Amino acid sequence: MHFDIPDLRLFIHIAEAGSLTAGARSASLSTAAASTRMKSLESQLGCRLFYRESQGIELTPGGQQLLIHARTIMRQVEYVKADFSKMQNKTEGHIRIFANTTAVTDFMPQILAKFMAERPDVTIDLQERPTNDIFRCVLDGAADIGITSGDVLVEGVETIPFSEDRLVVVTSPNHPLSKNNNLSFRDTLDYSYVGLHHGSTIFQFLVNESQKYGIKLPLKMQVYGFEQACRLIEAGVGIGILPESSALRYKEKMDLNILTINDDWSVRKRFVVVREVESISEICKDLIQEIWDHHNSDIIQKSIS
Repeated sequence: MHFDIPDLRLFIHIAEAGSLTAGARSASLSTAAASTRMKSLESQLGCRLFYRESQGIELTPGGQQLLIHARTIMRQVEYVKADFSKMQNKTEGHIRIFANTTAVTDFMPQILAKFMAERPDVTIDLQERPTNDIFRCVLDGAADIGITSGDVLVEGVETIPFSEDRLVVVTSPNHPLSKNNNLSFRDTLDYSYVGLHHGSTIFQFLVNESQKYGIKLPLKMQVYGFEQACRLIEAGVGIGILPESSALRYKEKMDLNILTINDDWSVRKRFVVVREVESISEICKDLIQEIWDHHNSDIIQKSIS
């Protein structure tokens, strides 16, 4: 059984007017067109809806029952319209963000704190996810936007670059590698690592890269954040590969050496992932602009306007 919203609205107009002609006029239809649509509705329901009389129409018991349901349905339609109109408001809405480890722990907390302070009616769901999950969930509609870096792994999404990220080797001052500032990733695989947790994008990337050399990533310990990793590296537990921005921040209060990696993949573009720029909400566009502004550029406005 199929109901068209316009047919239910027309039925309400006719029932309330008590006249097919007056109801059709209220719906901006001809009487003939309204009559045809009501006959089609009766056919779908298998039930007569009106008694047609010289003075107008009278609802049958089935028509009276349908009027109750039709009014309820139309109220729900209005509720849906009202809710979604709020989502277009730049000061209200909900955003689900799937992001890599660097974004979740490094720069998004500061960006979201400012963004939400200016928009107290906005709610945010920020989740750390591996890169493959970020792309898949944005494509499937499970996330509004994704934030990641590196290569674009799937078709069917649009990306908005906003900065570059460099991966660096972090060591204690006394580590054998600490004086070598032009390392290859292969050079590091002879030493114990302090790594991030298994769900981390960086961890998964390093595991995959080490496998290309037929070597298992030499993990000594795994932790859940950059600060914990840096404290253990400072203590001499092992080395780590971390985003340069995070490493520099923790170097200010810890005794760490930061070394350049000469592999091409060490420099990565950061970007926001969306399914379609045209279809994202205004509040999502505002957040993307905020991310871009945080990284000191003004080009993104063209991309999302």
